[in-house]
Amino acid sequence: MGVLVDFLLLTANVVGYIIQSLVRWIKRPTEKRVTNEICLITGTASAKGLGRLFALEFAQRGATLVLWDIDADGNEKTAVQVRELGARAYAYTCDVSQREDVYNTAQRVRQEVGDVTFLINNAGVVAGKPILQCSDELLERTMKTNCHAHFWWTVKAFMPKMMEMDHGHIVTVAGCLGLFATAYVEDYCASKFAVVGFHEALSHQLKAKRANGVKTTLVCPSLVNTGMFTGYRIRQELDALLPSLQPGNCVKTAMKGILSNQPIICIPRAMYFAVVSKHLLPWDVQVLVYKFLGIDKCMYPFVRQRRRETSSDSNRKMKSGT
Repeated sequence: MGVLVDFLLLTANVVGYIIQSLVRWIKRPTEKRVTNEICLITGTASAKGLGRLFALEFAQRGATLVLWDIDADGNEKTAVQVRELGARAYAYTCDVSQREDVYNTAQRVRQEVGDVTFLINNAGVVAGKPILQCSDELLERTMKTNCHAHFWWTVKAFMPKMMEMDHGHIVTVAGCLGLFATAYVEDYCASKFAVVGFHEALSHQLKAKRANGVKTTLVCPSLVNTGMFTGYRIRQELDALLPSLQPGNCVKTAMKGILSNQPIICIPRAMYFAVVSKHLLPWDVQVLVYKFLGIDKCMYPFVRQRRRETSSDSNRKMKSGT
């Protein structure tokens, strides 16, 4: 009897979520206001990066910007552009891969600016080398910057106050390589897979604690033309397969989802189907679907590699008679 009740409750919840999603799809929610919200964005120094563009978008909407980056000069240039739009900007030099640096800078932000209510986890690095050619130091840098830093400045530094106020928004910029793997950038894929899992677990924790005022959004664009992968082998192969997203278009699309409290944003939208099919369809069917839709072509080198490995394993088994 208990199993039947649980099944009926689960079915009712699933149907309810489907109806809610259909309503949101038909009638798009209005964008929430961020005027006077304190918005912290990491990785804001690069002129071509998403961090600076996010800062300018929030500045146009009247938010107060807190900018973190290890590049002091580039970060200050972003702050100048934000101030030219009439918004307040505070630039801090911070290496998010260093735990104590994060904690100390977070304390300064609370004292000098106030409690952060919008957190954009954007900073990221890549070694860009196959795992066997990558030094341990580069591997550690990728994991600390792209993954570990989220633990320090999301959970430990700012989320407790958001939960206390029951108000806030945590945005994780991951990427398609946090959903699908490819060759040559194992360190980057590992870090992004980890941060996607962390973000999902964090969202579940907030729901379990009934912190309904603290929203979360996971942003997963395909590769963006920010210069991060310039000169790397993976970039050269992908250029012939999948056109890079333009940073400006990527950020504008992400902003629409963030300000409407969308839990996950896949850019392009066709990647939503890929997310679902990854767990439901056989491998070869997935490849046909991706090819038909023209999405996730960054998987192709990995698909070819996996097929070669599978074929080699089959040949060895046939020779051994197993």
